[in-house]
Amino acid sequence: MKLPPFELHAPSSVEEATELLERYGDDAAVYSGGTELLLLMKLGFAEPGHLVDVKGIAELRALEAGNGTLLVGGAVTHRRLERSPLVLERWPALAEMEGRVANVRVRGAGSLGGNLCFSDPHSDPATFLLAAEGEVVLRRGRDGRRVLPVREFVRGPYETALEPGELLAEVRVPALPADAALVHRKLAFHERPAVTVSCLVRVEDGSVAEARVAVGSVGVVPVRAAAAEALLLGSPGDAELEAAGEAAAEASAPVADANGSVEYKRNLVRVLVGRTFREALGLAS
Repeated sequence: MKLPPFELHAPSSVEEATELLERYGDDAAVYSGGTELLLLMKLGFAEPGHLVDVKGIAELRALEAGNGTLLVGGAVTHRRLERSPLVLERWPALAEMEGRVANVRVRGAGSLGGNLCFSDPHSDPATFLLAAEGEVVLRRGRDGRRVLPVREFVRGPYETALEPGELLAEVRVPALPADAALVHRKLAFHERPAVTVSCLVRVEDGSVAEARVAVGSVGVVPVRAAAAEALLLGSPGDAELEAAGEAAAEASAPVADANGSVEYKRNLVRVLVGRTFREALGLAS
């Protein structure tokens, strides 16, 4: 398989990159790791005439902490997040999740920002960031800037809130609350998740004061399961855990595909919600 012809642009700033995206419109595509884009081009599903390579933009390679939040440039790779001393020390759950994305080759080239922009329904980061209550910063030119929670950015399969000419400049990951733990687990076939569950648990005075449950890879978009979260507050027992798993399965709206039937996926969600909650509770207690 060969790539179709294209012109490669290497802007040195976000302003230059967004100007190129506005100039070429639908004939332009952002190129960072290329792990999804180049495959689509080889298969003939995409033929952009212009690739805007953003790897050389220093702002998009930044990785730092500020005011209790991890600031991840849009071109920072999964592998860098997996191995960063800063992330390992202060956001270990993020490092663990990133270390299980696809394979080493993909993690070495693919970026967190690119993963979110591609919006593959079978993906780890969006589910994790829903539970972490992450945000994205979108940029257009010198003045245009929008900050959106991840739950509003990911709109559907391969669909995001990016507007023409916009670039995902930064992903923001808040630090965990005190006495809280966040666990991400999945079941994957051939490196693509069949189900992803992220669960945050915060404990106060020996009981669950806050629970967040995010489920992805079974439906068309990752979701927060509010009804399941409510059932996990206080001192949930086996009955509450079972009901929370059922509520999360309902909220995730599974669709049948090569990974299994709707009922099979619902059962995967039920089981994985219970496991991730128990693990998070044990770490937080």
